[in-house]
Amino acid sequence: MKQNKYDNSNFFSSYEQMPRSVKGFEGAGEWHILRELMPDLKDKNVLDLGCGFGWHCRYAREQQASSVVGVDISENMIQRAREITSDPLISYVKAPIEDFAFSESQFDVVISSLAFHYIEPFKSICEKVYDSLRFAGSFVFSVEHPIFTSRKEQDWYYDEHGNRLHWPVDNYQTEGVREALFLNENIIKYHRTISTYLNDLIDAGFIINAVKESFPSDEMLKNDPQMEDENRRPMFLMISASK
Repeated sequence: MKQNKYDNSNFFSSYEQMPRSVKGFEGAGEWHILRELMPDLKDKNVLDLGCGFGWHCRYAREQQASSVVGVDISENMIQRAREITSDPLISYVKAPIEDFAFSESQFDVVISSLAFHYIEPFKSICEKVYDSLRFAGSFVFSVEHPIFTSRKEQDWYYDEHGNRLHWPVDNYQTEGVREALFLNENIIKYHRTISTYLNDLIDAGFIINAVKESFPSDEMLKNDPQMEDENRRPMFLMISASK
């Protein structure tokens, strides 16, 4: 059964209070890096997999994309995206990413933000995205970093005073399900190694253009000194590939 926590009212209520839900890109610590991986979107047909509130869909249109399709499994997400979008060239589809009807050579750019670590068949998604892209099309996405997903606890080790000692990594080579706690709810994530992400893309036919790991921007460090801990380990992995 495909996971859809966001239509749980308590979970969604907690999610919509997160900084990235309220502030959009300003509250997304990886955006300053992911934005640099985006290709020129002008006059492009764009697909956003796991679109959430539609931030990336609206960004694509701000960059003069011809059309944008946002896909998400959650009715709550799709409803909120439609509420805050007033653009006839953006359409939203309620569907699991795995079941979305990819059309051959339909899109110029496919993007996804922090969705694929919730989905088991990443390899088949790569193949479907490859087929849906036109020649020289771009695939840009972010996921939780494998050193973040390797342990189900996904937290620091602390000393007796609550100070962060280090970020533990364990069972890194053992891929598969991780039952993690997020917003006080048990959720399923799928851990993959960096090499699996890259090799699944290569096996699908993609050319890898760039691989980036997250770090806080200067502005974030200035506004919140505790963000310095984000330099101790990357929380997100971002990849740009092309057909």
